[in-house]
Amino acid sequence: MNSEQSVDLWSLLDDKPHEECGVFGIYAPGEDVARITFFGLYALQHRGQESAGIATSDGQTIHRRTHLGLVSQAFTENDLAVLPGFAAIGHTRYSTTGQSSERNAGPMQTESNLGPIAVGHNGNIINAFALRDELEARGERFITTTDSEVLARLIALAPGDDMVMKLRQSMPRLNGAYSLVILTKEKLYAVRDPKGVRPLCIGELGGNYIVASESCALMTVGATFIREIEPGEIVEIDQNGLVSHLPAEQGKHATCLFELIYFARPDSTLLNQRLHLVRQRMGAVLAEEHPIEADVVVGLPDSATPAAIGYAKQSGIPYSEGLIKNRYIGRTFIQPDQRLREIGVSLKFNALPEVLDGKRVVLIDDTIVRGTTSRPIVNLLRNAGAKEVHMRVHAPPMMWPCYLGVDLARREELIAARMSVEEIGQHIGADSIGYLSLEGLLRAIDAPGGGFCTGCLTGNYPVPVQLEMDMNKLVLEREAVPA
Repeated sequence: MNSEQSVDLWSLLDDKPHEECGVFGIYAPGEDVARITFFGLYALQHRGQESAGIATSDGQTIHRRTHLGLVSQAFTENDLAVLPGFAAIGHTRYSTTGQSSERNAGPMQTESNLGPIAVGHNGNIINAFALRDELEARGERFITTTDSEVLARLIALAPGDDMVMKLRQSMPRLNGAYSLVILTKEKLYAVRDPKGVRPLCIGELGGNYIVASESCALMTVGATFIREIEPGEIVEIDQNGLVSHLPAEQGKHATCLFELIYFARPDSTLLNQRLHLVRQRMGAVLAEEHPIEADVVVGLPDSATPAAIGYAKQSGIPYSEGLIKNRYIGRTFIQPDQRLREIGVSLKFNALPEVLDGKRVVLIDDTIVRGTTSRPIVNLLRNAGAKEVHMRVHAPPMMWPCYLGVDLARREELIAARMSVEEIGQHIGADSIGYLSLEGLLRAIDAPGGGFCTGCLTGNYPVPVQLEMDMNKLVLEREAVPA
């Protein structure tokens, strides 16, 4: 590795699925919309850490700035000063390939018969290859290697005298998951795919409207949560207010279960429920399904903390913080030396011997993907004096890849696709292991009538899935000629 390449220590020490994007939009004449969008993206940083971008409209021009890095690193006061206007959209992206390219940073901008449009996209378009080939045959030349640009150009070229007509023409052709924010010179639009796989919600700020991937972003900028955008709904916002365009028919919904388990922040609201409380219930059901005699319950910070609290309450075993997380490991130009590589997971977590020494420990985690970090974490607890370590996971085993907007390993890399639960426990060195069942998970979520995507758990996807090469936009990025 040369000095110009960076090493993502977080990814070396992380065995979690990752979201690919967060989106934010605001229509607020008289407000500093670029600044509000900046702070909205700041609240959505967990959904993507590779790049960030903001586009604004002043009624004549769409102004756009994109940069690599975290939101706090990507923008300066000078950037915000050249983003004037009364409406804005923002996008924060997670790289699915580990390759950082500013050309792939959203929002995407293109031209249409209605003028310029900018699009922020969270999700994954499964048939992006076929659509790109079709558009290239029509003379389109692509700048990026993302399905988001394919989506933006498809919408821009769709027939229609207004954006709603263009969207209605485009949506049936998009196979996959998409929550969108779209900016024109005059209006802001928000769109959610007919399955509602990825979240999107509406808020109000001083009589103006905001849309965001999660309600936590609304709270951050002082907005009031109104509601979630319905699957298949198009929301149109301009100087006259907000107009909802609902689909003629509502199909079966398929909200991503891992939004509730892991992706979305615990302070966000999804399906009209605070996720911190939903995850506590997951932990409680996990305790019912997999009880064990132990002295202390420890959650893997921070994502498993609510479930660990729920497990402790239900089981009567005391909860304590036994692991402290270093939240500032990230992309760096400095490689760890051999000694630091050997201690591995200690770069990310430190154990507290005062909590663990001589104790039978229940370790709560939200997922085990490849199993690469679970064994080092179990060893970390044992080295701190834990007498027994019992792993409990507040999600079912992940046995299939995700093709709907999550960076998830290929099936042959997923430990639950290769080993039984008992074998996984032996592999990671735990004294026992237990996963929350799918039935128990749905009971904990407690959303009667709600439909969910269980693809990564069962292999049953809510959209047609055929050839992996067709589905996986990672291939599109990997095979692209470097910029």
